[in-house]
Amino acid sequence: MGHDLRVLGVDPGLTRCGLGVVQGPASRPAPIAAEVVRTARDLAVERRLMELHDAVADAIATHRPDVVACERVLFSSNARTAMGVGQAAGVALLAAARAGVTVASYSPTDVKLTVAGHGAAGKEAVGRMVAAQLRLDVIGSPADLTDALAVALCHLVRAGGSVPSTGRHRGWEAVLQRPHLRVAGGTGPSGMAT
Repeated sequence: MGHDLRVLGVDPGLTRCGLGVVQGPASRPAPIAAEVVRTARDLAVERRLMELHDAVADAIATHRPDVVACERVLFSSNARTAMGVGQAAGVALLAAARAGVTVASYSPTDVKLTVAGHGAAGKEAVGRMVAAQLRLDVIGSPADLTDALAVALCHLVRAGGSVPSTGRHRGWEAVLQRPHLRVAGGTGPSGMAT
């Protein structure tokens, strides 16, 4: 690609949906925008989904991403939560399709593995790595914000070919070895915070 890739990351949820826009090559990503879209629990589900769809469509129109990367839910012990996440992901994908934007989906494990170096990394570790990669002074809050940026970063890395297709994941490990980068926290190969 002749220009930096711009990715809209989506952390889907019916009550809170994180949207994060990142641009770069994977070696030097830059944050463009981030927001959490909230819908009221007392609204009918179809109204909430319409609000989410409109917010994602607005983000696509405003930031003109090359790709919409969405986290997908694989399973959940709470069927109601899983259904809401699935519905929110569906309207995000619909907004992308209507805008003619390419879509990519990643499991939560894919995102954690790519961004934090371990598929079982906790939200705090992912947040620290997102802040480090985007050179942010603080970790985004709520977690939906950081998670959306993490999904976008995951796609940047995967699209840039930084993740080997076989063997042990190296993801951000090579980036972390750079002498100019100082990281406080993250996870090591064991998944323990460093």
